[in-house]
Amino acid sequence: MENKNQKGAAITLKGNAVHTVGQLPKLNSEAIDFTLVASDLSEKSLSDFKGKFVVLNIFPSLDTGTCANSVRTFNQKAASLNNTVVLGISKDLPFAMGRFCTTEGIENVIPLSDFRSDLGHLYGVQMADGPLKGLLSRAVIVVDPLGKIIYEEQVPEITEEPDYEAALASIK
Repeated sequence: MENKNQKGAAITLKGNAVHTVGQLPKLNSEAIDFTLVASDLSEKSLSDFKGKFVVLNIFPSLDTGTCANSVRTFNQKAASLNNTVVLGISKDLPFAMGRFCTTEGIENVIPLSDFRSDLGHLYGVQMADGPLKGLLSRAVIVVDPLGKIIYEEQVPEITEEPDYEAALASIK
């Protein structure tokens, strides 16, 4: 759960200061289970993917170019990874996420919506202020098959893409 005394991460949106509600979970810590909504309105939990590497590609909205590109890039790069699943996570509605993935031919990323969950607080990625307040910041977390966090990146500038190579190198 969120630690009310924990200071959020300082990030920027087009150079302007924005803060998250907390910090990303620490490396080598146990990943906190969560339940999100898939585009078919079924519920998916992190524990559903136990035994696989899980890439949590967290972002504000697929309606922005950077977020859309991160999903496209992980979709392309994930195709060659064994025992790995990529979850694209935002507060977008499941219908919009499903439509985007269908239109873009996204087959290697599972879109999941945090619209009725609290992943943003559990993982410290919900923005606490700024024009995108309430949406999720851009972050990547990689969980190993045993449920431990082996990589985490809070992208410091929301309009920039994550370090795909570093995230995926943690799996190889």
